[in-house]
Amino acid sequence: MRLISLSALAACLPALAQTAAPAPSPTPVDTGNKLERVQVEGRASDEAVRKASTASKIVITREEIERYGDSTLGEMIKRLPGVTTGGRPGRGGQIRMRGMGGGYTQILVNGERMPPGFSLDELPPEQVERIEVLRAPTAEYGTRAVAGTINIVLREALKRRFNEFRAGFATERGQISPGFGLTRNDTFGDGHSYNLTVNAMQGRRIDDTRSDTLTHTAATGSDSLLASRGSSDGQRSGLHLTGRLQFKLADGDTLALQPFVTANKSSSTTQLRQTTTPAPSAPPAGFYDQADSTADNRFTMTRLNAQWTSRAGPETRIELRGGLGTASGSGHSQRQERLAGAPTRLQDDRSSSHDGNWSLLAKLSHTLGNSHSLVGGLEGEGTARRSSRTTLVNGVADPALADFGDALDASSTRFAAYAQDEWNVGKQWDFYAGARWEGIRTQSTAANYDVSNRSSVFTPLAHARVKLDERGREMLRFSLTRSYRSPDLQDLIARPSINSQVPQQANTPDRAGNPGLKPELATGFEIGYENYLSKGGLLSANFFARRISNLMRTVTTLETVPWSAAPRWVARPQNIGKASTAGVELEARFRLDEWLEGALPINIRSNLSFFTSRVGGIPGPNNRLDAQPKGTANLGADYRLRTLPLTLGASLNWTPSSVIQQTLTTEATSSRKSMLDAFALWAIDTTQSLRLSANNMTALDYFNGSVIDTGEQLITSRSGGPSYTQWQLRWEMKI
Repeated sequence: MRLISLSALAACLPALAQTAAPAPSPTPVDTGNKLERVQVEGRASDEAVRKASTASKIVITREEIERYGDSTLGEMIKRLPGVTTGGRPGRGGQIRMRGMGGGYTQILVNGERMPPGFSLDELPPEQVERIEVLRAPTAEYGTRAVAGTINIVLREALKRRFNEFRAGFATERGQISPGFGLTRNDTFGDGHSYNLTVNAMQGRRIDDTRSDTLTHTAATGSDSLLASRGSSDGQRSGLHLTGRLQFKLADGDTLALQPFVTANKSSSTTQLRQTTTPAPSAPPAGFYDQADSTADNRFTMTRLNAQWTSRAGPETRIELRGGLGTASGSGHSQRQERLAGAPTRLQDDRSSSHDGNWSLLAKLSHTLGNSHSLVGGLEGEGTARRSSRTTLVNGVADPALADFGDALDASSTRFAAYAQDEWNVGKQWDFYAGARWEGIRTQSTAANYDVSNRSSVFTPLAHARVKLDERGREMLRFSLTRSYRSPDLQDLIARPSINSQVPQQANTPDRAGNPGLKPELATGFEIGYENYLSKGGLLSANFFARRISNLMRTVTTLETVPWSAAPRWVARPQNIGKASTAGVELEARFRLDEWLEGALPINIRSNLSFFTSRVGGIPGPNNRLDAQPKGTANLGADYRLRTLPLTLGASLNWTPSSVIQQTLTTEATSSRKSMLDAFALWAIDTTQSLRLSANNMTALDYFNGSVIDTGEQLITSRSGGPSYTQWQLRWEMKI
C-alpha cells in the first residue's frame, strides 16, 4: 500500500507546525513505489499518512502513544474509534474492533501474527513506533480481518544518536510495581544504524471476586443459591527486548534484522469460600465449601526477523522477509478443596508447551508511470506446538482423563498469494483493486483425538477515494471487501477440558472442540467522510456493514460422553448459520481555539460509535454477535500551560452494558464500563520530565452474567468484582 508522497508531506507540514506538542524525532518516510526513500526533519503526522492511503486507515504515532503514559497497549488502544476491550476495567482483555471479539480483529506485530500464548499486554508501549488501524482488509495485510486490522509497528532505527530512559513505579491498593525502560539509537560503520529497547517490570495485584448462581428446578419448584467469595494475590515480573539493525548495502539495497525477546513469570494464591442455600442434607460426592489454590507460570518467546529490500530498477522494488521463532511455557498449580474444614480433594496440575514458528514473504512492487502502483506477493507461515499435561487427584492420575493422554502435537500451515493495484484517475480519484487466496491446514495428534482440517478462501477487495476539494482536505472513501475468520486450533481439537464443579450443570459445562468447523466468510461495505481542519484537526464519519455466513458460536448441550457414566453438559463451537452487523463511527479531533475565538489551545479528541447486529435463527430482540455492545465513546483533552512547564490531560472511556441472546437457551450480560484517566507532565528541562498519571479513576464494579433456561432448570448466574484505580509516577529522559 502507498503510504505518503512528498506533496502530501508538504501539505501537512503547516498543520504540524500549529499543533500544541513539539514535532517528534526524524525518521525515514516510505514513499511506496513512486518516489525514492527520503530523509526529512520531522516525522509525517498521523493525519498526513491517513490522508495518503487509499484504504481507510488510522495511524497513531509515538506522540499519541506517549500522551497518557499508559502502562499497557490495551489501555492506550481502548481510546481509538470503535475499539473496545474485554474483561474487568484496568485488567486488560481481548481487543475488539466494532465490538466484535473472538478472532474478528486481526492483530499483527510488524505485519505478522504472534505465536500462541502471546498477548499485546505483554508488549510495553515504549517499544512501539506506531499503530496502524485498517478498518477494511487489504490484500497485503491479509483478510482474516472481518472487523479490521491493528498492526503494531515496533521501534525503528533512526539515522542519528538518540537515548531515552524511563523509570518509575505504579501503585494499586497499596502494592508497589516498579519498572524501567531504555531505548538506544545510534549509527555505526558506513551509514548503518541500530535501535535497542529494553523494558523490565515487576508487579503485584490483589483482586476480590464474587459469584452467585441461583438455580430454579421446575419439577420441584425449589430454589438453590450457590454464593462464592474469593480473593487472589498475584505477582508478575517480565523482561522485554526489541531491536533493529539496519544495514546499508551496495546499490541502495538494505538489510534489516529485528530480534524480539520476551520473558515472563508469575505466581498467585487464591482463596475461595462458597455457601449453598439451603444447605444439602447429604452433600453429593465431590461437594466442597472451601478451595485454596496456588499457581506458578513461566513464558518465554524469542523471534528473529530479517528483511532485504532491493531496487531492481527505477520503478521496481523487491522485498524478501523471513522469520524464525520459538516460545515455551510451563505451569504448576495445586487446588485443595475442603468440606467443613476437612480436606476432600487435592488436584495437582503440571503443564508444559513448546512452540516453533516460521514465516516467509516475497513481494514485488512496480509502478507504471504516475498512475498505477502494482504489488504482488507470496507468503507462507507455519506453527508447531507440543504440549503435555499431567493431572493428579489425591496423588493418583485422574481416571476421567486416562483416555485422553497427556501429550498433544499440533501444527498449522498457511500459504497465501495476493495481487493489488492502486491507480490515480486525474487529481481527485484513487482506486484500489486486489485479490488474495489463502489455504490453511491444521493437524493435531493426541490419544483418541486426532484432527486434520483443510480450508481455503479467495477474497476480492476494492477501495476508492475521491477528493472533494483541490487540497484534499475533504474526501470520501468507499470499500467493498470479502474477509474471513478461521477457527482457532483449540476450537478444532476435540479433546475435552473437564469442569470439576459440583453439581455439574449447564452453567458449568465441560469444554471440547469440533474438528468439522468451517471458517466464517464475510462480505463487507464501508463508506467514510473525512474533513481535515486547518490546525491539524479532523472530522470524520464512517459507516460499515458486514454479512457473515457459517457463523461460529459455542453451544452447550447435554451429551453422552466417554469420560463419564452419566450424561454431561458440554460446550462446543458450532457453525450455526448467518449473521449481519453494521455501525457508524464518528470522530472529532481539533484545537478548541479553532472553533471558539479567544479560547485556549486545548487539544480535544473525541469519538462516538454505534453498533448493531443480528444472528439468524436466534430469537430477538437481543440476538446480537457475542459480546458486542451497542456502542462506545471517548472524550479526551490536554493542554500545555502558558505560565508553567506543565501539561495536563484527561480522557473518559465509556462502554454501555450489554444483553446478548447467545443461543435458544442462553442469554449473556455484561456491566457497563466508565473509565476516567488523567495525567500531569512537568518538564524539568528540555531533556527531562516527570509524569504523574491515574488510570480508572472511576473504579466501578464489573460483572458478567448469564441466564440459562434448559426447560428443567432456570439458572441465573453473575460473577465479577470491583475494579481499582492505579496511580503511576515516572521520570522520563530523552537525549
